[in-house]
Amino acid sequence: MERLKDKVAVITGGGSGIGRAASRLMSREGARVVVADYSTEAATETAALIEEAGGRALPVTVDVTDEGSIADMIAATVAEFGSLNVLCNHVGGTDPRTDLDVLRMSMDEFDRAVSRNVTSTLLGTRHALPHMIRAGGGSVINTASVAALVGDVLQTSYGAVKAAVVSITKSIAVQYGPQNVRCNAIAPGAVLTPALENNLPPGVIQSLTEGNALPYLGSPEDIGHTMVFLASDESRYLTGQLLVVDGGMTMQSSAAPGRRAQLPD
Repeated sequence: MERLKDKVAVITGGGSGIGRAASRLMSREGARVVVADYSTEAATETAALIEEAGGRALPVTVDVTDEGSIADMIAATVAEFGSLNVLCNHVGGTDPRTDLDVLRMSMDEFDRAVSRNVTSTLLGTRHALPHMIRAGGGSVINTASVAALVGDVLQTSYGAVKAAVVSITKSIAVQYGPQNVRCNAIAPGAVLTPALENNLPPGVIQSLTEGNALPYLGSPEDIGHTMVFLASDESRYLTGQLLVVDGGMTMQSSAAPGRRAQLPD
């Protein structure tokens, strides 16, 4: 229960879904958590859940597309808790209604995708690094996606920006490893967040499940537990890596679900 004792963690997008799960799990392991979210209400709700469970949490409203807001988030963290050891750059995504194929995608949405996913990761890390170095080291955890690893018929921008996040992760790991700062990324597959369940019809969710090697989709806690591992000293020799947490989606042959029917009973 104390894998993160004495550590201070900032989690952007901590108000809901995977970010909320990670915030609560890190608190259970002893971390003091800054729950940062664009929604003040969501950040406050998550922080309240942590406090009710006996942890310490600070809700912070942040717009990760604005450098001043990011700087204020980091400053508030250090003012409240005195240091910074873990940064989860978790905010991202694109609008699937306008992030389409190359001929029909919105270039305005592409620019927003770069700001929301790539620039935010760079700026969050840039403002956190001096405090991590001062503390003797730290762990930066970036949220990528399996979309960075495969092609798709839609969300061209999303795949591109998440691939950039993977590349940035490697650069940070190499550049600041000598100062004992580790940087890794997580590539989630399909995860049953409220956003997924509320926006996809049951048939699509079923097809995603059939695309996994495991017979179920992931939960926010599955990704949160991976974040806890990367935040902890258990992963002290792991840096510059992409951990694919996708239930086997990207390693399974597209023919495998149908071929299972050919197996004898």
